[in-house]
Amino acid sequence: MTVRIRSALDTLPAYAPGRSVPGAIKLASNELSFPTLPAVAQAIADAVVHESAGINRYPDNGAAALVTALARHSGAPESHLVAGCGSVALCQQLVQATAERGDEVLFGWRSFEAYPIVTQITGATAVRVPVTAGHELDLDAIAAAITPATRLIFICTPNNPTGTTIRRAGWESFLDRVPDDVLVTIDEAYTEFDDAPDSPDGLDYATVRPNVVALRTLSKAYGLAGLRVGYAIADPAVVSAMRKVAIPFALNSLAQAAALAALGAKDELAPRWRQVVTERERVHAALTGLGYEVPTSRANFVWLPLRERSAEFAAHSEANQVIVRAFPDASGGVRVTIGAPQENDAFLAAAASFAR
Repeated sequence: MTVRIRSALDTLPAYAPGRSVPGAIKLASNELSFPTLPAVAQAIADAVVHESAGINRYPDNGAAALVTALARHSGAPESHLVAGCGSVALCQQLVQATAERGDEVLFGWRSFEAYPIVTQITGATAVRVPVTAGHELDLDAIAAAITPATRLIFICTPNNPTGTTIRRAGWESFLDRVPDDVLVTIDEAYTEFDDAPDSPDGLDYATVRPNVVALRTLSKAYGLAGLRVGYAIADPAVVSAMRKVAIPFALNSLAQAAALAALGAKDELAPRWRQVVTERERVHAALTGLGYEVPTSRANFVWLPLRERSAEFAAHSEANQVIVRAFPDASGGVRVTIGAPQENDAFLAAAASFAR
């Protein structure tokens, strides 16, 4: 007899992580190219051998010390905070807490590729709303797509993979059109690189609107991609629901220790973020000078909407020892992480030699 597997998994898209190729420059996963801060490395080492809370013990399931630090960091009350194993895990917890078979989860497309995956896991229906011709999330179209079955909306800004942002006025108008019983998640994984003056700050809304959740991560700007630490700011009732569906002890001891150290080193990290923004502008200018279409990005990557030629461009880049992230379909393109200056130079050389 064959084991019965849920039929919903038959059409479940597989998450495709950025590839690593020995000897090649990896610009595929939006990681920070700088080395781990010594203070963070030391915190991890200390956590391994801690006398009463080393890795022979289970981690604090509620991450109490980290939640307290995040409250100081964000200005949100501790009752409105939950930490998790990266913002992807928190996305899945939000879907599990709000949507089941027959319900709908809305998001722009193209956007973060995990959204349809975590939606289908619960049996809910993923509703993709096309981005605008300028590769921006279409808030009016998303609002118009809301139905009585809608339970959750993801708004990613800066949007992954296009790098574009929403604007404060449009965001507030959008929220006013969303029913109170529909949860809106503003996913701000790249907010530290967003220098647009009119971008909304999700923290300003998540503590005053019960149906708004702000998601943040320490994987990108704080350099903890290998340890997976994210957090959500939301109404206490939403926080409680998210905790109910969380995998116990998913946020491990080393990750919690590293997160505390990274938050304490914000002043050391901020110059790195500014360098990324400077390099992003340089790469953008060089690409547009080569004739590429490149939307204005406020993240730590740029987007080339090459559509059907995306796979070809990625293969050409790999042949030139640079790994980028291709989304090879009619609405796709290539996402390129902003790395160190010499890494960006290698990518630009590859882009210049691509036959268009």
